[in-house]
Amino acid sequence: MRLFLQEQRPLMIVYIAQLLVITLIYRLDGYRNLMVSLYAGIISLLLLLGYLSFRFIANRSFYKRLEQPLPGESLTGESSEESSHTPLAEALHQLLKTQFRHYTTDLHNYKHKIEGHLQFINQWAHQMKTPISVIHLILQDDDDPRFAAIGDELDRLKKGLDLVLYTARLDTFEHDFHVENLPLQRIVRNVTSEQKRLFIRRRMYPSIRIDSGLMVATDEKWLSFVLTQLLTNAVRYTLKEQGTLFFNGYTRENQVVLEIRDEGIGIPQSDLPRVFDPYFTGENGRRFQESTGMGLFLVKQICDKLGHAFEIQSKVDEGTTVRIIFSDYSGHIAN
Repeated sequence: MRLFLQEQRPLMIVYIAQLLVITLIYRLDGYRNLMVSLYAGIISLLLLLGYLSFRFIANRSFYKRLEQPLPGESLTGESSEESSHTPLAEALHQLLKTQFRHYTTDLHNYKHKIEGHLQFINQWAHQMKTPISVIHLILQDDDDPRFAAIGDELDRLKKGLDLVLYTARLDTFEHDFHVENLPLQRIVRNVTSEQKRLFIRRRMYPSIRIDSGLMVATDEKWLSFVLTQLLTNAVRYTLKEQGTLFFNGYTRENQVVLEIRDEGIGIPQSDLPRVFDPYFTGENGRRFQESTGMGLFLVKQICDKLGHAFEIQSKVDEGTTVRIIFSDYSGHIAN
């Protein structure tokens, strides 16, 4: 009703002004019968009210749809109720249908381009992994110190390719994960074993204190990627040699918690609220050019999709502690 009155307000103002002008002209012409003028005004007003009532009833559903769209109403403007058949309502309905058709076409084309781009990225990353593996095998047959440096760079290149792959797969996460009840200690040991070259190069040691019977419900591939990102960050931002990276697993309120603590440079308190933002590097990113700002962003996104809570605490020059909390704990601690 409010929208209808707002639309018809100019008509009512013009009508009242016209009625006053006509009455004034008659009075100036010498016609001074007030009752006849009043009677004519009332008849005219009733005709206006009748016209407005007809317009409101004919366009009631139209105005209702504009003011309060129905919950089940589609973008085309169609609803379960019978729509108005006035020229204005029909014209708007046709316009919405045309715009929606253009929108869906553009959206489909854009989605098709994105899928093609992601497919190309995935294929390219997989193709690059093959020569990297071959180069690794070749380097293992020679003890030349220069080959060790090349191997380290290949490890960094492999991590970069994994980052690209998992970023591309994040939007289709539901098609590429499989939840199992797995021993947490085995997953952590596998990840640290794969990164042994990184530990050796930085002269660091992983300390794993996780009961062998501690089970978690998760996807091993995605969780391994998360741990690799956290491990890489911890080693990268630990400047002192012969440092230790601590992996502790325990239960808390019927939940399994994996705690990873380093002895690195820490994160400034001003940066902590933004560490999960994509491409945010903060103060440490300005000191270490290798930082991409995507590591913790992907870690948080993957943990959310897996249903795992994620916590982070840090103090400058003391280190950083992160915790992955497996909410859907259904495992047990073996004796």
